[in-house]
Parts: sequence; structure tokens; C-alpha cells
Amino acid sequence: MSLNPEIIQKLTAIVGETFIFTDQETRNHYGHDETEDYVFPPSVVVKPANAQEIAAILKVANDYKIPTTPIGARTGLSGGALSIYEGIGLSMERLNKIIEIDEQNLQVTVEPAVITQVLREAVAEKGLFYPVDPSSMGSCWIGGNIAENSGGARAVKYGVTKDYVLNLEVVLPNGEIIWTGANTLKNSTGYNLTQLMVGSEGTLGVITKAVLKLLPKNNHNVLMLVPFYKANEACEAVSAIFRAGIVPSALEFMERDAIDWTLQFVEGISIPIKPEHQAHLLIEVDGNYPEVLMQEAEKILSVVEQFEIDEVLFADTEDEKNALWKMRRSVAEAVKSNSVYKEEDTVVPRYMLPELLSGIKKIGEKHGFKSVCYGHAGDGNLHVNIIKGDMTDDNWQTQVPLGIREIFELTVSLKGTLSGEHGIGFVQKNFMDIAFSRTHLELMESIKRVFDPNNILNPGKIFPDEV
Repeated sequence: MSLNPEIIQKLTAIVGETFIFTDQETRNHYGHDETEDYVFPPSVVVKPANAQEIAAILKVANDYKIPTTPIGARTGLSGGALSIYEGIGLSMERLNKIIEIDEQNLQVTVEPAVITQVLREAVAEKGLFYPVDPSSMGSCWIGGNIAENSGGARAVKYGVTKDYVLNLEVVLPNGEIIWTGANTLKNSTGYNLTQLMVGSEGTLGVITKAVLKLLPKNNHNVLMLVPFYKANEACEAVSAIFRAGIVPSALEFMERDAIDWTLQFVEGISIPIKPEHQAHLLIEVDGNYPEVLMQEAEKILSVVEQFEIDEVLFADTEDEKNALWKMRRSVAEAVKSNSVYKEEDTVVPRYMLPELLSGIKKIGEKHGFKSVCYGHAGDGNLHVNIIKGDMTDDNWQTQVPLGIREIFELTVSLKGTLSGEHGIGFVQKNFMDIAFSRTHLELMESIKRVFDPNNILNPGKIFPDEV
């Protein structure tokens, strides 16, 4: 859709000529994220500076019923920031301040465009810890993390974004500004609007400030890489570690191709891998007492030795630890550089991981595609990269969607669900009927209508096309 000059003039009056863009190059730049090769340029890109400007923009959008899509760092993998109905692309990049680090109450107040890693490093300098660490933490923003309820490697011990959000300043679609909760650790006052906003994928309101909980920083960790001769046994070992009474701070699964492709993609990392190795677990324990951590590491070793494993690699130095984490965090990018692919974000109870992995491989054989699997095994979150390879374009278009639906059906049958941390967005919405009944979906849509009766805010996301 094209916006008439009157609307452009109103938007310009709000943000100034410097921060409004209608040229094709800029629109294309803000029209994609990391979701496959989709490009949906907005009609105009607007860069507000604060909640008041966003409120004024949304009032215009609501009055004229213009689709408006909040746009963050564009690192998402579900198409949540794509302007699929054009309209206004609301770039949040100017709201990028860490407003206050409250050392007394272990809280931090931030704007949405603060890079996650920048926040982690800023609070670490004060002896504090913000645990949420998506693989893209060096580029993703806090606002997007909240919108998608992002997780990461350390979710297994510390939880995901929702566990750290205390209060949010939000601009509603009609332009009103509210705070959703209180800056307290406990709050039983009315409906929990804060947690309703977390994971709502920019469909209910625009987050302009967040008050986040912090933890004291742990000073020590032990990191080990365990090679398995059988991928299914690597998955089985995950549940066995927890049953032995150990809660790792991270427990990551990588099957063979994931590591091979990553080592080819990332320079400067050398890890001995034998042809017989089929999967690896990257396991970390953390705390303040090295002797306790070594006891936990020894107990983990006694558990994994019950399976067919090779020699365990312990990272002795910070450089070695950083190299192992760089390898793990580079898997998605390495797979993307190797082939056209589709990434699905499955999650099941961790004991079901072996069944999920073997089922995915059987579905791939049935429909003629290969998959590369890795992810946060400690909390049952398995990323499935479906590889085009030498598949024909026709099979890629016809067989893969059938296979994806079967993967999600399998996931739900194992008491899991469609997404652990990437969100539903644009690309997964037509699989929502697998996880939810029509009653569920209608309840969700009714919530959307209460917040956004004109359906202007990030339309076309989450809900199946037929609902």
C-alpha cells in the first residue's frame, strides 16, 4: 500500500525529516530479518525517539487504519518483524539507552534497542548477571527478546526472558502509554499484563522501556565437550544428568553435521573429531566454589560414561571456553552459509528428545530432505535445520511443508509445542492448529481485538490465515 502525502506529512511532523524514509533501498533494508529469504518492505520507515513520538505515530496509524510493524534488530527467525501488509515500519533503533542499573534492588531499566550482550557486559561490570543469552546476543535487542520471549543456552538453569521482566512501559495501538506492572519481585494485583506482553510478538503493544531483574554474578564455571558415538544416546544422556541431581548452567546438543559445517565456517577453532563421532554435548556448570563445580563435573562424567562416548574435552582456559562457545553460537550461521534451509524450533520435555530426534530423521527420509539438528537440549529445545541440498525446487516447495507439519505433529504428540524461543510470527502461523484448538485460537484473537480493535499492530502474525 502507498501512503498519501497527508499521512507522510503527519508522520514527518512527529519525528522530523531526518527520521522518515520512503526510498526503496531503506525500505528493503527494514523489510527483512533472518527468516529465510523473505523481504516485505514497509511503505515508509519511521524512527521515533521516545514513547511520546511512538504514541503520536500510533494515533495516526489507528485513525487511518494503517498496518504498523515494530522493527527491532531484525535477527528473528519467525518473520515477526516483516511488514507483510506494508504500511509503517516502526524502527526502534533510537531507543537504545540503559537508563538505570539499580545495584541495591538488583534491577535494570532499559530501552528496547539495547543490545543484549551490551546489557550483560554493563551489569557484569557491577558484579551483576543478566542470564538470558540467545545465540545472537551480540546483535539482538532486549525489546525483541521480550517480544519473542527469547531463551538461550543458559535457560536450562536460569530460565528465559519472561523470568526477568518485572515491568514494561508500553504504547498501546490507540496511542495510550501504560506501565504493565510494578518493580517488585511479587505482584498479585490484577491480571498479569506484563507477562501477557512478553512473547506477544509486537501484536498487542510497542515496548518502550523494560525493568528487568538481575542476579549476583557467579565467578567460576567448568565447560566440557562430550563426543558420543550415537546421537540418540547423546539425547538420552541429557535426562540422565538431571536425574543424577545435577542442574547444568548450559547443556547443548550438536549433531555431527552441525559441528563439521561450523568448523569449516569459523576460522581458528580446532577440535579433534573422529569419523565415528555422531553428536556432542557441550555442558557447563557454574557457581562460586570451584571445588563444588569439580565435584559436579565428575558426577556428570560418571553419568555420560554409561554411554558410548570418546574422550571428554575439558576447556582449561578462557580462550578454550570462548572457542567452544563460539563454535556453538555459530552453528545457525554456518548452516545458512552451506545451503538454502528452513529452521524449525521444536521443544519437548527433555526425556522425549531421543524420540523427537529419531522421528525427525524418519520424516526427512519419507519426504526426501536432510536435516541438521542442534539446540538447547537441557530444556528440550531442538532446532531443526531442513537442508535443501540437491532437492528439486518442486520437492522443496511441496514435500518440505508436509514434512514440517509432520515434525510439529510429532512434537505435540510428545507433549511438546511448536516453538521454544523463536516465536510463531509469519512462517509458523499456519501450523498453530496442531498445538491449539479453535477455542484456544479464538480466545487469543479476542485478546488481540481488545488491545487492537482495528488490527493495525503487526497484523498477519501468530494467527492462522483461516481463523
